[in-house]
Order: sequence, then structure tokens, then C-alpha cells
Amino acid sequence: MAYNNKELWDQCLSEFRSIINRQSFATWFEETEGVAAEGENLVVKVRDQFTADWLEQHHLEMIFDVITRTQGDSFRLTFAIPQGNGTYSYAVPELRKYKRYDPDTASEDRHLNAKYTFDSFVVGDFNRFAHAAALAVAEAPGKSKYSPLFIYGGTGLGKTHLIQAVGHFIKEENPRAKVIYVTSERFTSEFIGSLIGKSTAEFNRVYRNVDVLLVDDVHFFSGKESIQSEFFHIFNSLHQKGKQIILTSDVAPSTITGLEERLLSRFKWGLVVDIQPPDLEGRMAILRRKAEFDGIALSDEVLAFIAENVVSNVRELEGTLIRLLAFASISGCDIDISVAREVISHYSNGSSSKKIGPSDICREVSSEFGVQERSLQNARRTQPLALARQVAMYLCRELTDNSLKTIGLFFGGRDHSTVIHAINIIRDKLKSDSELADKIARIRADLSA
Repeated sequence: MAYNNKELWDQCLSEFRSIINRQSFATWFEETEGVAAEGENLVVKVRDQFTADWLEQHHLEMIFDVITRTQGDSFRLTFAIPQGNGTYSYAVPELRKYKRYDPDTASEDRHLNAKYTFDSFVVGDFNRFAHAAALAVAEAPGKSKYSPLFIYGGTGLGKTHLIQAVGHFIKEENPRAKVIYVTSERFTSEFIGSLIGKSTAEFNRVYRNVDVLLVDDVHFFSGKESIQSEFFHIFNSLHQKGKQIILTSDVAPSTITGLEERLLSRFKWGLVVDIQPPDLEGRMAILRRKAEFDGIALSDEVLAFIAENVVSNVRELEGTLIRLLAFASISGCDIDISVAREVISHYSNGSSSKKIGPSDICREVSSEFGVQERSLQNARRTQPLALARQVAMYLCRELTDNSLKTIGLFFGGRDHSTVIHAINIIRDKLKSDSELADKIARIRADLSA
């Protein structure tokens, strides 16, 4: 049969929007589009190769579930990827035919990416403690005090890699171990599907009878009361049985808003560790390991140039390297410093590719206002601390692509309405306060230097 891909995909987008958080939807789905195709192909146009890879690695199961619930037929999903010259390349995800989700036949160790192992994880000062804790759990799952193990850190710093490495390690040591890796979006989608299909008993049976449960991005449970309640009971069941639970989040448990207190308290029962952004040496090591894994020889000069100009997170580093390799392959040229400069310049639209993050902004704001950087994230409201914090929130909204909710979480778990209030205050002050305008101008200049 021939699908009306645009209408089908638009229906799916409406459901995706209700399942995942607004920022994730805007980043990965908003620019996608169903395009015409014949037969059982569902062709979805995406922004670029990086988006296609991300959707396959992180949202594929949700996409399958929603489409089968919407369409009810088997299908073949294909991503159409623009090549920049009016043509497209086409990528078919690893699984080819999909049926309606059935918790009773779910594979326990599903969704573990073969690339995410301890051997391929680059260890540095920025993630050494988290790596050691994960390895300790992998060697003795459920037998240490580290359950749950809660790993937090900014987007793209390797949390997913690390917890999946635990899953692989445990399965290698004990192939009979029941291991489930699931994102919060996937868990939500499965639970909703079990309600629709009247299969909640099977859903609970699958999750309450595992040896190891790995849950990514638990902060996205925020505001979903029924999902939190279900996960709370699953958590309790596994913990009482002495099973291993590992959770990740973009922020520390204490700064997650919109979660029930009983759930937050359990997140702190075990060990809470963080992953920091890699330093220059760490970024070079990550790039070198990735290049070696792909069988590509890159000079230290090229590696250093990328590491010095892409500083936001590991995922951006790897994405830049992929673009560099693709550019060289298409153009037939060798990868040297001039090619690296051209690719990075093109990707950043001619501006510096260095990404400014909330931590960078807090560092410069604290220096300009003479306050401690850490104090910007606590609850104190004294002057000039309150003003400095408002300026930091204002600049985070102006200079980063973080959502209001994410900004609020960074600044001590504040509500998005608090961020809006801070932004409005600074905008009003800038109309008449020339001294404040000068301060913000200096901060901007320091950030762009």
C-alpha cells in the first residue's frame, strides 16, 4: 500500500509532542517532514546525518510504537538526509519491520548500543569518579551500596555511554542476567501503550523481574504524575529485591523540579556522581579514540584544532568529527588543518564554533559582579547576588539555546516563571541603567573573546 507520509507523520508528531519534553521535540523532531514514497516505505526527511543518527539511537523505539499504534500495519522506516546539493541520501534503521509493541515479548537487554562499552569510554579527570563508580557496580551489580547509582551532567557528556557500558559488562560476565536499558521517553511510551492495550500487568512483569535497570534522563519524568507513580513502585520492587538500578539526569537530584519528593529521596539512597565537561586534553583524547575506532588517521594539529574550537560536550566533538570525515569523503580531499577550519566555520555559520554554556556565563557574571560563582545557583536573594543571578539568567536565554525550564534547573531548580521574571527585570533595567548595560556588554565581550 502507499502511505500519505505527510499526514501520517504529522499525526505521529502530535503524539511525540505529548510524550517527550518541549526542548527535545524542538531539537530533533520539529524540522522533520514526511515525504512521498511508494509501497511500505515511510520516508521522513531530517535536517542532517547527525539528526538521523540521534533519532535512531535515542528515539527509534518510540517512533515505532507511535506509528504502529497510529497506522496498525508493518512498515519500513527510511530517513532522507539532505546532501547540500539538492540530493538526498537514504538511511534505513537497523530493525526493518516493526509490529505493535508487546511487553510480553520484549527483549530484556534491548537498546544496548554495541559501541558503548568501557573499552571505548575515554577516562579523564572530568569523569574519573563516575567511571570508577560505574565499573564498581558492573563488577558487583546489586551487591554494593551503590543502588541506585545516579549519574548526572550536561547534555552530551557520556552518561548514556557509561550506563550502557555497565549493561554490556554485566551481560558479558553473566549472559543470563536480565538487563534493561530504557530512556524516560521510551518508558513513558511503553506505559501509555500498556494502558491502551490493557497490558499493564505484562508491563510490570517485564520491569519488576530484571536484574539491572538502566534509565536515562529521569528528569523528563518531571510533571508526569502517573508515570512517576508507576516508576516509584517499580523502583521499590527492584530495590527490595536487591537489584541494581542506575539512573542518569542532566542535573543533580536535588535540583530536579516537578518530581514527587518520595521519588527524589530514593534517587539519593545510593551514590550520586557527576560528569564534568572535558578539558582540552580530554577532548583531544576523545577525538583520537573516536578516529582510531573509525580507522582514520588524523594529525595532532587537526585534533588540537577541533578540540580548541568545539568545547561544549562530547557529542558535539563526535558530531564535528563525523562532518569532517563526510566532507573529506565527498570532496575527495585529505583531512588537514585547512579542511578542519572550513568544516567548523561552515557548521558555525562563519562565527566561532565555541559554544557558550550556562557555566561560562556564570563564571563571567560572578567575576563582573564580585560574587561567588557557586552562589548564583543557591537560594540566597541578597543584593547584588539577586541582580547578578538575574543577569546570568538573562544572558543564558540570549546566548544559549537552553529552554526556560533547563535554565531554571541550572539555577538551583527554579521554576521557568522565575526565569521569565528575571529576564523581564533585566530588559526593563537596560532601558535606563547605563551602568548595568556596560556590565553586560563587558560580560558579552569576555564570553566571545
